Amino acid sequence: MDMVRYKIREVLDSNKIKAFLSKARIGHLGMVDGQLPYVVPLNFVWANEKLYFHGAAGGRRNQIMSANPEVCFTVCEEYGTITDPVPAKTDTAYMSVMIFGKAELIVDLDEATYMLQEMLHKYVPGYYNRPLSKQHVDKYRSAVFNTSVQVYRIDPHHITAKENPIEAEKMYK
Repeated sequence: MDMVRYKIREVLDSNKIKAFLSKARIGHLGMVDGQLPYVVPLNFVWANEKLYFHGAAGGRRNQIMSANPEVCFTVCEEYGTITDPVPAKTDTAYMSVMIFGKAELIVDLDEATYMLQEMLHKYVPGYYNRPLSKQHVDKYRSAVFNTSVQVYRIDPHHITAKENPIEAEKMYK
């Protein structure tokens, strides 16, 4: 593998990374389940230099994070195929970000409510005519597990990003 080429794709502009994480809709949470990897796709919010996601209490994901909170959260957007007369040089336009850190359960109801409200702003902007109440968040029960909603925060200790930008004249139509 040509490491120089991939070094060129490194994104160091933190504003570009933040803008990407603010817009992207799906990320993949990678965990270590004993000796095995376990990865799940999730909706998420990037706010205050941290990544947030939520889900019902219980379930395999939460058990794994309780045993080992070290996680890797990956977000990738694919923008199309870049063509080239040489088949081996055909490529993909994309941007990806990897966030490494510890997943931490948020116990503060104010912070949890704020982050769930941010989720609503991101995924259903303008749909609800009033903000979430702390009481609603506190009392909500999952239809699947009949447990409360839990909000997690990843405070990154390391972030990497790569990009292969769109080359308008070479994009496969």
